[in-house]
Amino acid sequence: MSGQQTIHVGGKWRAAASGATREIIDPADAKPFAVVAEGGAADVDAAVAAARTAFDSGEWPRTPVAERAALLRRVAGLLQRDREEIALLESRDAGKTLEEGRVDVDCVSDAFRYFADLVVGESGGRVVDAGSPRIHSVVVHEPVGVCALIAPWNYPLLQASWKIAPALAAGNTFVVKPSEITPLTTVALIELLAEAGLPAGVANLVTGAGDPVGARMAEHPDVDLVSFTGGLASGTKVMRAAAVTVKKVALELGGKNPNVVFADACATEEGFDTAVDQALNAAFIHSGQVCSAGSRLIVEESVRERFVAELARRAARIRLGRGTADGVECGPLVSAQQLAKTEMYVASALEEGAVLRSGGARPEPSDVRPADGYFYAPTVLDQCHREMRVVREEVFGPVLTVETFRTEDEAVTLANDTEYGLAGGVWTADAGRARRVAGRLRHGTVWINDFHPYLPQAEWGGFGKSGIGRELGPSGLAEYREAKHVYQNLEPRPVRWFAG
Repeated sequence: MSGQQTIHVGGKWRAAASGATREIIDPADAKPFAVVAEGGAADVDAAVAAARTAFDSGEWPRTPVAERAALLRRVAGLLQRDREEIALLESRDAGKTLEEGRVDVDCVSDAFRYFADLVVGESGGRVVDAGSPRIHSVVVHEPVGVCALIAPWNYPLLQASWKIAPALAAGNTFVVKPSEITPLTTVALIELLAEAGLPAGVANLVTGAGDPVGARMAEHPDVDLVSFTGGLASGTKVMRAAAVTVKKVALELGGKNPNVVFADACATEEGFDTAVDQALNAAFIHSGQVCSAGSRLIVEESVRERFVAELARRAARIRLGRGTADGVECGPLVSAQQLAKTEMYVASALEEGAVLRSGGARPEPSDVRPADGYFYAPTVLDQCHREMRVVREEVFGPVLTVETFRTEDEAVTLANDTEYGLAGGVWTADAGRARRVAGRLRHGTVWINDFHPYLPQAEWGGFGKSGIGRELGPSGLAEYREAKHVYQNLEPRPVRWFAG
């Protein structure tokens, strides 16, 4: 495969039908370091046709479950074999640190293994008691068909794999579109799928922009399911396009996630240190470019000043730089557009009365921080309120807002006062309060005295405008299946409903 042949159709690598290409930019220095094919609607049509043929006439949907699972496990092994190479590619492409890239590869391997184990451990269907020994009734699950998988730019390999692994485990074929600005590790994954022995046509890839590539995938009449992870505005367009042909749709559309800190969590020095440390992790890992980032700190008023002062002090000491450099803790934003968006939100917050406690500007260049890189200092904005744009809207940058509360009810009200509902955290030493608050939060994942970990065996997704459907867990596999009821009469006889 040459650098410009990053479209994969029917088992073959090819250039875009139009011949168009796109440069991939390293966000650490704003310089191009790779070239990919810039696909269009014609490339999507070819990829969907290949996936359709592979599903309708190919072997994969009819491959025994044990064989499908074995292939997924081989992919997990190949990912570990190439761990350093893929992590480096992810770091240069998305701007994250090399260690974050390694963690992503490990998590992707875990996801492939989990879905392999899940399908192998299933029974042959759910027997339904029809109330008669003459009737055999069973509900079985079959693959949906051709899946259109659209992944975001912040976790390119991870988010693509959360879709690809269950789609393959269920016996589907697919066309995947990575983000046009971070496509390289998805290209690498498709190569590994082929190396693992996946039949031609099962996995297809089109690199290119959301419009026209993603738009055509969502509306295509031969696509049976579309799974999209990304922004709310794009997600609603995908849903509208899919509605015309009544496709199955799964959407993960981000969040504005609260991290609620009660004073009793900070009653000891160890508790205080842990809560502050985790608040930094919640807000600033991968420069805040995380759908589940704890970007809204909601802290009890009695400890607010001490907590925010220490948080701001530590935020100012976060080491920014190129993700591959030693000692760097946080990389750049992914693009010039994302940097400008972050600056806009901070300026808006200050105009609306927020108090800047840390950051709020681009850092000075250094040996590990090129002047042209898309770096922005971790920013803490105090004295925020719900009317501010920075509190209501998803920034997707290293910006943490601070709100305060006095009572448990007020904390819950603030935490739920969002259009989104993806994730949230609760910090308290009171076990009863922890359970009460977690039960009242309208968010798909709630962490108690922790923030950010997920498990491949537990569902991931959100309430409200954070989307519909779930990834990971048994429900993540169910998204890629259709339930079929098979009713067999073992002793058929006339019904005699009609006299004639």
